[in-house]
Amino acid sequence: MKESGSHSILHTGNHRIRTLKTVLAILAAAVVVCGALAGCGTSASSSGGSTGSASGGGSGTEPQKQEAAAAEENAEKSTGAADAAAGISGENAAPDHNAAVDTPLREMNVVLDWYPNAIHAFLYAAIERGYFAEEGLDVKIRFPANDNDAIALVAAGKAEIGLYYQQDTIQAAVNQKAPVKSIGAVCQTPLNVILSLKEKNINTPSDFVGRTVGYGGTALSEAMVEAIMENVGADPSSVNMQNVGFDLMSSMTTGQVDATIGCLVNHEVPQLEEEGFEVSWFQLTDYGMPNFYELVFLANDKMIEEEPETLQAFLRACGRGFDDFRDDTDAVLNILLSNQNEENFPLSPAVEAKSAAVLLPRMETEDAPFMTQTAENWQENIQWMYDRGLISRIPEVHEVMVDLLPSASAE
Repeated sequence: MKESGSHSILHTGNHRIRTLKTVLAILAAAVVVCGALAGCGTSASSSGGSTGSASGGGSGTEPQKQEAAAAEENAEKSTGAADAAAGISGENAAPDHNAAVDTPLREMNVVLDWYPNAIHAFLYAAIERGYFAEEGLDVKIRFPANDNDAIALVAAGKAEIGLYYQQDTIQAAVNQKAPVKSIGAVCQTPLNVILSLKEKNINTPSDFVGRTVGYGGTALSEAMVEAIMENVGADPSSVNMQNVGFDLMSSMTTGQVDATIGCLVNHEVPQLEEEGFEVSWFQLTDYGMPNFYELVFLANDKMIEEEPETLQAFLRACGRGFDDFRDDTDAVLNILLSNQNEENFPLSPAVEAKSAAVLLPRMETEDAPFMTQTAENWQENIQWMYDRGLISRIPEVHEVMVDLLPSASAE
């Protein structure tokens, strides 16, 4: 959108300048003509009706020529001043941002993975600080009513952007033929961990033997537990998997399960600690799981094909929001807190501050700028999922992701 918007502004700005130049040129020409006419009149008057000498013709006297030349010079100076005021130089014109004030913004509905928390802070910063508006976008944040709304609504064309999970995106694209692709990764490394109360003494997958692990009921979580147990030589059938739905934390604190998979290190860990619990956790990627992105931005195939510049504008503004989150964390967290959903998911300032400290080095690393995603990473996860029987075929990487970042970088 920025490119097309800038073009529109540029066209409007240049049209105004061309119009001004035309007016000034006409005025200058009028001065010349008036000077010439004045010369003719004077000659006629002073010569008793004579039309003037052949050398004078209709050009007037020498003083009149000088006056006309001065008028033309002043017209050129005025035109130059107009150019300067509009910020243009020759053929290279800077956009007239004031000309865009009446341009309608392109509405963008963004469906979150859950209620607002620290991982979404950059979005709220980009809204609050006008970064989306500067890209010609009117971004509206939507909360999911169902756990798959972020992908379902985007696939159906009911929302432009969804925030969802990498492996679930692969599953949906392959098994359900969902017409969606990832356009950017929010976290470069997983947030999903194996979490337990410290008193349970669960520190590796080997400690699952004879224990109960709570999960959200997905085949993906089952496959992950199976894989990490096999990685340490433990028998996956020796663990009891219990579907606890969304009650991951309460199932642990009430003793229903010994550990969980699906809690996030940036949120549930500091939340439980604030409530006075001592916890232990470990990463799935420490035990044979390929690295995977935690949350990706999804867009549907139609929009990717027809409005790539709109998506690039969205990513640019997100990048600016993240820069602020990284460089001005406290202020951005305050923006988040003012936009929290207190009724359904109230936020603790202390928990969100700890969450931000966990998130920032994972959202951008030394080797991977914010929103980077690689074909290699997607390929590794596709292969892992196929090997685990989670997808029916191995798709081409371009079926599940598209790289819009090179041309989306801020100028």
